[in-house]
Amino acid sequence: MALPPITGGIIGYYTNDLAIKMLFRPYRAIKIGDRTLPFTPGLIPKNQSRLALRISNAIMSSLLTPDELQKVAQRLLQTERMQSAIQWLLKLALEQVRADTEQKTAKILSSILKDFVGQSLPRVVSLLARKEDFLKAQLNQIFDQVVLDYHLPEEQAVQLAEWMVKEAVPPDTLRLGLINFLSDRNIEILDEGLREKTSGTYWVVANLLGARNALIRLRAFCIEERSACNARIAELTVSLRVQRRLAEWMESLSLQNLPVATVRQIRRNFRDSVRGYLQSRGETVLQGLSNSVNWDETAAVILGRLQSSNAIISSLDIVSQELALILERYLERDLEKLVEQAIPILNLDQVITDRVNATPPKALEDAIQGIVRSELQAIVNLGGILGVLIGLFQSALLLFR
Repeated sequence: MALPPITGGIIGYYTNDLAIKMLFRPYRAIKIGDRTLPFTPGLIPKNQSRLALRISNAIMSSLLTPDELQKVAQRLLQTERMQSAIQWLLKLALEQVRADTEQKTAKILSSILKDFVGQSLPRVVSLLARKEDFLKAQLNQIFDQVVLDYHLPEEQAVQLAEWMVKEAVPPDTLRLGLINFLSDRNIEILDEGLREKTSGTYWVVANLLGARNALIRLRAFCIEERSACNARIAELTVSLRVQRRLAEWMESLSLQNLPVATVRQIRRNFRDSVRGYLQSRGETVLQGLSNSVNWDETAAVILGRLQSSNAIISSLDIVSQELALILERYLERDLEKLVEQAIPILNLDQVITDRVNATPPKALEDAIQGIVRSELQAIVNLGGILGVLIGLFQSALLLFR
């Protein structure tokens, strides 16, 4: 009477165990000649392609839907995470610049600066210089703070006065100027003016002796006695301290002493002159300046300064935060579109299908067994229990009969 329950339990237990194993094994088809044995390979290896497609469809239709992907993207692209990522990238870039032994970054920056200053900037300046208000406030400020308050230093005033006395207007130049001034017409005007406008003893001298004869003799002396005249002029220049007086006058010369209307007109002319110069020759000057600068050394100096600048390091947080906020505003508007465009590009369903197809049957069995091992074992145990129950039922039926 005990044989049916024992037999039923053994058959039920090992039948379920064999059925579960036949889901995965054998891993390959077993052939005898040209014929393939039934139930080889196992159910899952035989239908692995179809299983991969079903898994892919199930995941993409119920798990990785566009809405779910958008929610995942929103969680991944939170402002704090984006700020941390951007800050990490900026620090990494700064460290890369510091570790750049071949000066690649300096060469790139050198090319950018050379192209900007030598090509782009001249064209922009020439275009902007056509506007009436181009650099108006800046040029007015330069004029008010630099040109208007400028005074010649004492040393420069002395040098300029010396150049004027010795080179610009030497005694011979003064002599020729005096000869040209003492024309017959001018002598007559001077003589009449002295006669009419003098009084007292000067009136007596001017009307009795007159200035005409003296001026004529002075002109004749300048023409006939060239060397002596030049010497006299030089002596007068020294005795009258002309050079020193010129230096003092130039040193005290300032635009602030001019009337306000004149200063405003000079400032307007200054601004128009700068604009006109930039329009006509600004592009050529900037291009020449660009060609004369060693941009490799300039870029190396700039990068060296940036590498050790505390302002750059301390501004990484602010820059990363601002960039994160910009990205957040952009993603709020276009995240849905980006996800819709990203799904076909990522081709997740094909990736899942290929991955399942590429998994060996044994690895697939181990993965499924690892997930539902207890459930599969429960099925095997259930088969044994059902076999025992059926055997007990048969024994009870035989006993009843």
